[in-house]
Parts: sequence; C-alpha cells; structure tokens
Amino acid sequence: MTESGKNIWVFGDYRNYFQNRVTLQLLSRARDLAPALDAEVCAVILGHELEEYVGEYIAHGAQTVYVMDDPVLKDYNVERYADLTARLAAVHAPGILLVGATDFGREFAPVLAKRLKTGLTADCIDLGIDEDGLLVQTAPSFGGNLIADIVTPDARPQMATVRPGTFQEIPHDDTARGRVVRLPLPEDLPVPRVRLISAQRLPQRTQCLEEADVVICGGRGMGTRAKFKKLFDLARLMEGEVGATRPVVHAKWAGHDALVGQAGRHVRPKILFSFGISGAIQHTAALSGADFIIAVNKNPHATMMKMADVAVVADASQVCSALIRELKARIRE
Repeated sequence: MTESGKNIWVFGDYRNYFQNRVTLQLLSRARDLAPALDAEVCAVILGHELEEYVGEYIAHGAQTVYVMDDPVLKDYNVERYADLTARLAAVHAPGILLVGATDFGREFAPVLAKRLKTGLTADCIDLGIDEDGLLVQTAPSFGGNLIADIVTPDARPQMATVRPGTFQEIPHDDTARGRVVRLPLPEDLPVPRVRLISAQRLPQRTQCLEEADVVICGGRGMGTRAKFKKLFDLARLMEGEVGATRPVVHAKWAGHDALVGQAGRHVRPKILFSFGISGAIQHTAALSGADFIIAVNKNPHATMMKMADVAVVADASQVCSALIRELKARIRE
C-alpha cells in the first residue's frame, strides 16, 4: 500500500449505477494518473446494502474501497455524507479527491471542500499531472470562452468534479482484486437539519446522451424552433438522442440537458449528425470521442464541415426532412 498522502480517491455515487457511469469513468482516469504519483486508487462509498457496488468498483479499477454501510445512510443527506467523508479524509489524507459533476456532485463536492478547507475546480473536462506532481484541473471559464488549467499547490486534498462522459471507463474485470476497508458508523453522527420524508425516482424515458450510439446535434442553422423539432423525429427513427449548441439552448429550442459542449455534455457516439452547426470550439471540444461525423451546413468552410467524415453542403432543415421521409418509407416497406 502506498503512502496515504499520495492516494487518489473517487467518491462513489451508485444510486443510478446503470445509467450514470461517471464514477467508473473517474476510476479509469485515476488509474491513468496514479503511476505518476506512485499512488493507489481508492473508492469511497457510503450507504446501505453496498456489496454489489463494492465489487463493481474493484472490477473497474479501484485498488482499495472504503465502505461505510449502515441503514442510517440509506438515504443521501449532504450534511451527513460530507461530515463522514471529511472525517475519513482527515484520517487517511488523500492527495486527490474526485467527484462526478452530476446534480449530486454539484451539491456534495462544494460542501465537502468547505469542510476540508481546500479548493475545488468544478465541471472539469480533463485531468493531468504536472512536473511538480500537482493535479492539473482543466475546466471552461468565462462562460466557456476560455479553457483554464488550475492547480492547488498547498491545500489538500486537491478536489475536482468531472463531467460524465469525459473519460472512458475500464472494461469490467472479474479477476480484479482489491482491498475492502469496512468502517463503523461513528457514535457522534451529526443530526441533519433537513429530513427526507419520501423519495421517488422518475422513470428513465430515454438513454443517457453521453452513452447514445447515435447523437443528432442541431444549431441555429436549423432556422426556427419548429424546424429544430424535426431533429427529435429523426432521433426517434434512428433510436438516437438530440444534442444542441449553446445558442439553441439560449433560444429555448432545447433544454440545458441537451447542451453539447464544454459547458454541457461530452458525447462519444458511433455516429454523430451535425445539422446547421458552424463548429465553435466550445462545441467541438465535446465531440472528440465520436467515431463518425456527418455534417450538414450551407457554408462549406464551416469548422464543423472540416471535422466531418462526410460533409453535405445543403440546407440543414431540408436534409433532415428528406432523411425523415426516407426512413419512414423504409419502415412502411
């Protein structure tokens, strides 16, 4: 086991495990970073009936898993979870602590960082190690117009939240072995100021945008809100998901959860359709994982057209309509 002050911790959010893979993606990146620090990759998990997830984290790269399993922790509470994690970090002194930039992580990580009296870089799009052994936390700034490399030279742990889909998870390895450290619930557990009365998970109607094999992205070049809606019809026919650029989201043609870009989601589809998108860096930076890109734009010199494997110089709305007609005709046949 390596020196505790060097280790990389990943906080495990397992509550929507099969749709939200960000914890596994962070374990993968932590394994990439660990050799430069001679560090061990550790997962931290709080809750109840956790055995399945402990095994999954080891199979996806965790070398040690710290587990606090108790019925009292079944329901997430930010004050209680942050207090317990801060106590654990005070004892074992991790060098780096990573959290997924989900709704959970955006609430939990700042509270934890405050308790640990350390910094936090939110919504990172990359992580690296510099020549001094510091975590380089790459994140958009100034509304996504700039990319900043941030380090935490003094305070520990170095903390960052990372967007889902930024890294690839390690394939499941049934032969992987790891150390499991089971921790008792402390007697002086804090009484939370907010009490959960009931909770209900809404049904998952669509697949996660980051995990979709087919992503159909639209920009202002679609022309109007009504024409942009055609992309949803095309997505249903192709069993894909719809993404959008920042101007489209600002125009309220699509919700913020559809934003693809540095300030939104990173996608890795097998096929990416780009309709009416010029190709600003804030958008294209989130497309590096796409296997094959088909772009449609009136401007043959648009950046998106240069990135594409297939570039079609045409009106985006008209091409979308033609594809919908063709697919419907084939279905009827």
